[in-house]
Amino acid sequence: MSSTPPKPAVSPLKASTETVTSVHNWTDKLFSFRTTRPAGYQFTPGQFARLGVTAGAETLWRAYSVTSAAGENELEYFLVQVPGGQFTEQLKILKPGDPVLVEKFSYGFMTADRFVDGEDLWMLATGTGLGPFISILQDPMVWQKFRNLILVHCVRNAEELAYQELLASLPQRPELAAGGARLQLIRATTRDAAAAPGNLHGRITALLTSGALEAAAGLAITVEASRIMMCGNPEMITETRDILHQRGLRPCRRAVPGQFVTEDYW
Repeated sequence: MSSTPPKPAVSPLKASTETVTSVHNWTDKLFSFRTTRPAGYQFTPGQFARLGVTAGAETLWRAYSVTSAAGENELEYFLVQVPGGQFTEQLKILKPGDPVLVEKFSYGFMTADRFVDGEDLWMLATGTGLGPFISILQDPMVWQKFRNLILVHCVRNAEELAYQELLASLPQRPELAAGGARLQLIRATTRDAAAAPGNLHGRITALLTSGALEAAAGLAITVEASRIMMCGNPEMITETRDILHQRGLRPCRRAVPGQFVTEDYW
């Protein structure tokens, strides 16, 4: 019996049927996949797309941040398989050549252009919340806009630290290096018995409270210089938001400049 999902049926006015071009398994639960890009599809790094798959007679839709660069010919997504999750169960069996629906519009407001000033861009991610930052860090505008780019990725075990080769290669890209920013990659684990060499140990909120995060970056988080993006576990976002409020930082609003923006990932 074939595991290939049936070809979805949907109005061409809403979405287009795209083709899976590759699948990469990071761990037994974490994976990414790429698809062809709908003609004319536009997104700003940090935004998400709505994907559709068919399960029986039903078409299921979910939103996933785009991890690929804005100028690429393909779209990439990074996700975790949810045990018993109807949608990710369908995605997990995808293989090159299979169809996936991609809605023709992009969504979301966690984009670097939300900030009108600031010198240091902090990107705080847990788990697959790393996804939008992979796209953001491939945007030359971000390297021109800020002096320091600090990516903090917190996971349970070190094997879940995905995209390490790509991230390490970014400062060598001429179009990014020309912007003059400095990129720092700060990795943290919460369940490993001991942090791997160079990694921090503990949750982002604990590392913020203790000062370990700023010490690792050699930069203080301040109202004047710091602009912060958070993506991932809603509990982390809520707690971090409270910590930042206590330090005088405020969220960006439509008409009011602020110091941080957030994206809950489930």
